Amino acid sequence: MENLQSAVDTLVHSSNTLFILIGAVMVLAMHAGFAFLEVGTVRQKNQVNALSKILSDFAVSTLAYFFIGYWLSYGVTFLQPAAVLSADHGYGLVKFFFLLTFAAAIPAIISGGIAERARFVPQLCATALIVAFIYPFFEGMIWNGNYGLQAWLTAQFGAAFHDFAGSVVVHAMGGWLALAAVLLLGPRNGRYRDGKLVAFAPSSIPFLALGSWILIVGWFGFNVMSAQTLQGVSGLVAVNSLMAMVGGTVAALIVGRNDPGFLHNGPLAGLVAVCAGSDLMHPVGALMTGAIAGALFVWCFTAAQVKWRIDDVLGVWPLHGLCGVWGGIACGIFGSTALGGLGGVSLISQLIGTALGVAVALIGGFAVYGSIKALHGLRLSQEQEYYGADLSLHKIGAVSQD
Repeated sequence: MENLQSAVDTLVHSSNTLFILIGAVMVLAMHAGFAFLEVGTVRQKNQVNALSKILSDFAVSTLAYFFIGYWLSYGVTFLQPAAVLSADHGYGLVKFFFLLTFAAAIPAIISGGIAERARFVPQLCATALIVAFIYPFFEGMIWNGNYGLQAWLTAQFGAAFHDFAGSVVVHAMGGWLALAAVLLLGPRNGRYRDGKLVAFAPSSIPFLALGSWILIVGWFGFNVMSAQTLQGVSGLVAVNSLMAMVGGTVAALIVGRNDPGFLHNGPLAGLVAVCAGSDLMHPVGALMTGAIAGALFVWCFTAAQVKWRIDDVLGVWPLHGLCGVWGGIACGIFGSTALGGLGGVSLISQLIGTALGVAVALIGGFAVYGSIKALHGLRLSQEQEYYGADLSLHKIGAVSQD
């Protein structure tokens, strides 16, 4: 019997390790989606910079999260013998890999907002600070119960703040951090003339669409594998993700009047919004959540660019920041049993947790980017911006005319 139990335990641990490893690789692949979404959206003179930022940010994020961030969130350090780290088939290591890909999504999100005028090295410094300190502070509070917030919410309102796959912890955090950076940077040169918006056309709709599709596919690893074990996996999460993606697509297609940029960001808006409650909602509730998010993105992107003059190149604040906030709230609405959900959520807890995430992101964003701006500067010179970040920073263009 002991041998049988040992064999079962080995199978469970190895299966869970493989399961979360697949999820980690799928979310890692999403970073290619971030890269090509940005490559297709920016002007051609900034395409190399877009690619370089995403990969460099991931490398810096890995170092910051491995040595500091993961320890702050979960109290786990990897400065131990390999024999200890490899226990249970190295599940603890692969769990770090999986959660790292979430943490690294924060600077990937920010990258799209500050594109075309941000300096390279200062952004890497900001990435290190955000992934080492700002993001882990809130991540640990929500997903590890640090600082007693979740226990207090449960005692006061009957349920903790629920964010299954990171509508607020990852996406809203990234979007509101990006807003702080965008406001401190200011708009691109020539974006507004005589009080009017000047259109900067995307360099490549095919690359933009490719980035969107890579993100869509990887998102099923992002959401479904957030169960982190095979025992916890649920087809409900997969179908809810699908329905929210479709809802966001259809809404953006209609509200955006066939614009391909809106169309390919619509499914991403729906997926951002469904992350929090994807394990609780009824598929119809997920569809509605995604549809509202798709329309919200189009309306708010247009208002931000035209009315509020916030030059957020990829619209990461509307897409991740606002749709992430909607996702946190939608979880408390459509996750309730009254609307077909599984229940166990409190709308008040969702509102408090979501508002706290926004506050942490804004305070952290202004602190990090404001300090770097004061000490080293954030922005390219006017000449560098004119010639483009590719030639100015990387000394090579995206394409050769030879």
